[in-house]
Amino acid sequence: MAHDLADATLDELREALAPALAANAAFDGWSHAALDATADAMGVDRDVARLAFTGGAVAMIDAWFASIDREMARRLPPETLSAMKIRQRITALVEARLDIAAPNREALRRAIAILAMPQNAARAARLGWRSADVMWRLAGDTAADYNHYTKRAMLGGIYAATVAVFLQDDSEAHAETRAFLSRRIDNIMQFERTKAQLLGRTTHRPSLSRFIGRLRYPAV
Repeated sequence: MAHDLADATLDELREALAPALAANAAFDGWSHAALDATADAMGVDRDVARLAFTGGAVAMIDAWFASIDREMARRLPPETLSAMKIRQRITALVEARLDIAAPNREALRRAIAILAMPQNAARAARLGWRSADVMWRLAGDTAADYNHYTKRAMLGGIYAATVAVFLQDDSEAHAETRAFLSRRIDNIMQFERTKAQLLGRTTHRPSLSRFIGRLRYPAV
């Protein structure tokens, strides 16, 4: 085993192998063959590598997506994002994810196909939510109310749709994907503005639930 991985934990091995694993998955699929090739190239014992990915293909994909999250955060540190408006932050984060995945687009295509299988639906949903959550947190979102969930649900849907376009996009610098993403993020921003206006109009309205509560539990 390579010296720098000789004493690595299984978690550390997954982190180390995942980025390189994607390149082999483009040819061999998310399979033991791809994992063995990656382990050989990095000087890791094949059996140990397989132990790190006992969950099979989905575990490999999970680790690769997590590595993309880490690289995205590295490329866009807080000091860079803080100089941007929120729309620019989300755009930059999504584009960074796509740029990181671009060299292994075929691996991404195969990963999406595996996650689309019915037996993987729950795991796919969790991975999509995790990606959206990471992006919103890096963008500085601290919402703890229902906005926390609506923002992530919307961004998760937009990201999934953008990936679908990305996988078919042969335009230079993926211009079609970037244009699609821009339109979808415009939709989010419009929704947020409309929601803020509606909430502003209802801020001072009497609360029906509070009124009913007082009827049931009158103040002493």
